[in-house]
Formats: sequence, C-alpha cells, structure tokens
Amino acid sequence: MTLVPDDFAVPRGLRTDSFVLEPLGPQHNEADHAAWTSSIPYIRATPGYPDGTWPPEEGMSLEANLADLRRHADDFAGRRGFTYTVLDPGDGDVIGCVYIYPYKGDGPYDAEISSWVRASRASLDKVLYEAVKGWLAADWPFRNPYYAPR
Repeated sequence: MTLVPDDFAVPRGLRTDSFVLEPLGPQHNEADHAAWTSSIPYIRATPGYPDGTWPPEEGMSLEANLADLRRHADDFAGRRGFTYTVLDPGDGDVIGCVYIYPYKGDGPYDAEISSWVRASRASLDKVLYEAVKGWLAADWPFRNPYYAPR
C-alpha cells in the first residue's frame, strides 16, 4: 500500500538558507551514522520519539545502518514512506533526518512526520519543524498529518 496517490509527484527535496533536504540513501551512510550516534540522548528526548526505542542506546554498526538506509530508500521507491536527510547547505554534512510515514496510531491522521537534528545543531530543530510543516501544507497531499509540536 502506498502513502500517496499514484499520480502524486513526490517532492525531491527542500532547500532553505539553513538546510537542504534530499532523499536519504546508502550514499549517506557514514555521515548519517556519525550524526545520530553523536546525539543519541538528544534525539531520544526529541518530540516524536516517545517510545524510547530509537535510536538504540547501544548504537548500531555501520553495516546495520546501511541496511536501514536501504530499507528507507526502498520505502521511498515503493511510495510507502519518505525519508529525507537534512544536510548543511554549506558543507553538505548530515545534520538530521525527516521521516514521512503512515500514521501508526488511532486517530484522524493520514501521515506521521518525525524529525531530528544532531545535538550540535539543536538550534535548527524548531527551524526544521516550521519549514517542514509549511512544506507539507504546500507540497504534499495530506489533509491531517501528525507532527509532534516543538
């Protein structure tokens, strides 16, 4: 089952002065791994990660992370979910992720969005949240997405 209609053109990203979003893929493995493993406690405290299972406190190997990135890329290609890496517009380093997936709980929501930034870029969390909220409203077909408020 797809998250968006077959005729919907999935956005390839978003560019702002503060960050760039592009589809997450295997090419981001090392930088993605470095970003989240440097910020596990911070990410676990970020709104939208209430069950405490991600990221794993013990981390994961680079190979396991690569498998996870491939799964996200497959979901993107299959239109089942959309994960974007958040990149620094200057040096292209990974500073976070945005996930757009079906809503898992009960309720009136048609998608669930979550995002994180590395602890060293905490000041971007609200900036990313506001930009993604606007992007969802302007460029995506969701009527009532859930995105944990900041």
